[in-house]
Amino acid sequence: VTAPHKEAAFRAVAEADDTARALGAVNTLWLEDGRLMGGNTDVYGFMANLDAGAPGWDTADRPVLVLGAGGAARAIVYGLLQRGVGRLYLANRTVEKAHALADLFGPKVVPIGLDAIAAPMGEAGVLVNTTSLGMKGQASLDFDLSPLRADAVVTDAVYVPLETPLLKAARARDLATVDGLGMLLHQGVPGFARWFGLRPEVDAGLRTLIVEDLRAKGQLEA
Repeated sequence: VTAPHKEAAFRAVAEADDTARALGAVNTLWLEDGRLMGGNTDVYGFMANLDAGAPGWDTADRPVLVLGAGGAARAIVYGLLQRGVGRLYLANRTVEKAHALADLFGPKVVPIGLDAIAAPMGEAGVLVNTTSLGMKGQASLDFDLSPLRADAVVTDAVYVPLETPLLKAARARDLATVDGLGMLLHQGVPGFARWFGLRPEVDAGLRTLIVEDLRAKGQLEA
């Protein structure tokens, strides 16, 4: 189940897992004893991708800066706080939306406008883009990455294109980057395991297969 139907799916199930209940959103459905069940694997997908792409990202105990305040941000903020992030800056063009989301999570989440991110960038160990900016056909994120620390990690939930303008700018500064395709792959693992009884491994071979398929469908440049 994908946006914008995850909240409706949550309302439709007989029972949801803990993560889905926390987020009010379901992206995986299955039948259990004739009852429609629901789960949310978005959190798992993001965290597993970040762990795989930037091992040790959480050892420095630095704040995280999250861009966006929509459904993807809600899942990602939840996952980061569950992992133990002590302070999280939530930046959104409409700062009222950032405040509304921050209110759900408590004082560890600090809402700010996009025009106030320079100082938080200087503190952040990880910068996360959860918006659609940078996606094929969308406008790009346009701001200066120079305040970021040299050991900061930049990750983007967008995976079409694989190298978004944000990730390209980060790599130009020799920063560690994690693209969004891994989140897509990892979030499919728990559902596949539940449906088929086999837990797939997200490895280079699977990534290559999916990239080739996306290119064949014209969703990625060759």
